[in-house]
Amino acid sequence: MKKSILALTSAALLASPAAWSANSGITLDGQTLTLDDVWNIAYANAEVKIAPAAMKKVEDANHLLMAAAGKGIPVYGLTVGVGLNKDKSLFDTHGKLTPEAIAASKAFNINALRAHGAGIGPAMPDALVRMAMVIRLNTLLVGKTGAQPQVATLYQQLLNKHITPVVPSRGTVGEADITLASHIGDVMMGEWRVHVNGHEQDAASALQQAGITKLEPIGKDALSILSTNAISAAYSAQALLATQQIINVTPELFGLSLEGLNGNVAPFLEQSLSVRPFPGVQDTAKSIRSALKGSYLWQHQDGRALQDPLSYRTTVFVLNEARKEWAEAYQMLSIQMNSSDDNPAVIVNADKSLIDNSQVAQYYVQDGKVSGAIFPTSSFEPLPLTLAIQNLSVAVGHLAHNSVQRTLHLSDDHFTGLSRFLAAEENNGHAFGAIQKPQIAMLTDIHSLINPVSLDGQPMAGSIEDTYTNNQLASTRLTQIAEDTRYIYGLELLHASQAIDLRKHKNPDLKLGEQTNKLYSAYRGKVKFVDKDRIYSDDIENSSRLLAAYPALPLNRWGHNE
Repeated sequence: MKKSILALTSAALLASPAAWSANSGITLDGQTLTLDDVWNIAYANAEVKIAPAAMKKVEDANHLLMAAAGKGIPVYGLTVGVGLNKDKSLFDTHGKLTPEAIAASKAFNINALRAHGAGIGPAMPDALVRMAMVIRLNTLLVGKTGAQPQVATLYQQLLNKHITPVVPSRGTVGEADITLASHIGDVMMGEWRVHVNGHEQDAASALQQAGITKLEPIGKDALSILSTNAISAAYSAQALLATQQIINVTPELFGLSLEGLNGNVAPFLEQSLSVRPFPGVQDTAKSIRSALKGSYLWQHQDGRALQDPLSYRTTVFVLNEARKEWAEAYQMLSIQMNSSDDNPAVIVNADKSLIDNSQVAQYYVQDGKVSGAIFPTSSFEPLPLTLAIQNLSVAVGHLAHNSVQRTLHLSDDHFTGLSRFLAAEENNGHAFGAIQKPQIAMLTDIHSLINPVSLDGQPMAGSIEDTYTNNQLASTRLTQIAEDTRYIYGLELLHASQAIDLRKHKNPDLKLGEQTNKLYSAYRGKVKFVDKDRIYSDDIENSSRLLAAYPALPLNRWGHNE
């Protein structure tokens, strides 16, 4: 993950004041965590609080789990091994947790956290690690992990005291991020390394200086810490924030580009779209019409084309699909962040409708006031999120494609009636003839990144682990697609603004839309009219940065602007 991506996406969220409420703190309850909450904690250092009712669920689940172990009930990752070693008994409790059994459980947990610490490559950015810890803490507070309550407290303490585990950025195949998340558990034990105020130090000294008691893992603590998709979910959250800004700014950018072309508004009229009523398309068209409110395009002009190139006419549909795919991905991420991905699932007061079935009955536990069941699950499977991320990648790729084609048309005097390559009257040089190449290069990169990766892998762990989703890789690719698209959009903005200026030279009274004019004015504050050839790299960078931070109405979970 490039730091530039993180910085630009951070700027994008900063542009939305409604998202920031860090001073009041954020209470996690396992049910209501939002994308903005995750970002506020990770970036704005909002204080993390835990709802008492959620902590009670953690306590009850831990009680139930340990009661099961004490009764000699086989529990994956507790009384028997994990992966291919599920057939190996770790210790025999003989109906109670003896000192020997407790010692064996602690040794297994410590070794599990150490042995799974196998991430490779450069460290994840601290903000992404913090996002992952927020997500894992919230899913733990669902109350179905069985971990000690201290595990939840440690996530909270690390976040609030700004002690960030060093987590390598590569090494997960997307069926729980076990080889990456384990480093966080290692830090909880006082092992491995952390970042504190930007400086790296050993975990033991950092915990001691902060007054944090080290974890002595027992029971299902290790499995609860390492068997989670929180790492890749953090990358998914990052990707959704990056693509949200791209989608948000599209109506204004497209509107300005259409004004630069002197294009036709007919394709996104309510009347013309009513003949093919795809879900959401009228709302999307409304956002485009709103961006162009008051524009000169609403007044008839002799010579205006009856039909514009397809990349202009179809953008309403392309944007609509991007909105829909973003909403689907957000829904999947929201479920991922507010439910348990644990195996086994420790369910207090579990439904007993099938308890007469002896196969099912073996999972139930009764211990005093706490009863429930411990079920083997496949809840670690994040495929619904991964597929949504990949579908969104394709949709954003279509946005980028249309943008490139629109930009090429803006350089073509046949379509605009302006000068070739949008050259100013005094410019006898190349104008915008050469800068089409970086835009095409970005689009080529997007084409390669869109290729699905969820089926790529190899059976492991004695062939028992024979599926994979590569959600982190898919999410990383989507974030890169968003960055590439932002550069593509920036180049379109450079061309559209140049075309507007050339039209204004001919007609000083040319009137832009209310929202497109705001974008144009903001842009001209950063990038000036090109009156003669110059080095464009800074202009391209400034264009991308402006779009990353440009204030636009955020998308809600249904993909509509709020």
